[in-house]
Amino acid sequence: MATPITIDGYRVEPLTPATWPAYADLAEKHNGVWGGCWCLWFHQPLDPEERKLGGRGLKEKYVLEDRTHAAVVLEGEQAIACCQFGPVAELPNIHHRKEWEKGVTQPPDYRLTCLFVDRDHRRDGLAAVAVRGALGLIARAGGGRVEAYPHDLPEGKKTSASFLYNSTRTMYERLGFTYDRPKGKGNCVMWTVVAADEG
Repeated sequence: MATPITIDGYRVEPLTPATWPAYADLAEKHNGVWGGCWCLWFHQPLDPEERKLGGRGLKEKYVLEDRTHAAVVLEGEQAIACCQFGPVAELPNIHHRKEWEKGVTQPPDYRLTCLFVDRDHRRDGLAAVAVRGALGLIARAGGGRVEAYPHDLPEGKKTSASFLYNSTRTMYERLGFTYDRPKGKGNCVMWTVVAADEG
């Protein structure tokens, strides 16, 4: 088993069968994350037969088959945040996809599609911890170009953290991402290159 990543005192591990119970507890505490999505929306189109399993069942199937990836932030044995990531082929469905496709000059090796933080831990910087954890796991997988699609809020405007499924442009700028272009209303494309972790 790989050594967990430690960021700001939190343990970050990949979403695997071992961390599935903690992840599932986090999702169920919040009605399956984003109204029952279980972070499956970005995997669409989904097989009609698979859909019959429901959100939890299908997400668990994907975990067992290594078809979904996320950095899970743990406090003790409790999952308190997560960041979904994966190659474009694994996560083909993003908001404003046609607009994104028109502006592509260099396809990413990975994309970050969804962030979620336990309601009891919001505004504590855990979204950034989850993203840094995802980048660490991508480094261990060989690194590459990584894209994210955060909300690009007008200066001074605040919104509820419960609506920020991929956090904000300013957070990604603090993490070293480069702004690329707008994408849809209120979203943008940002990128960074992650070096391979040879350790």
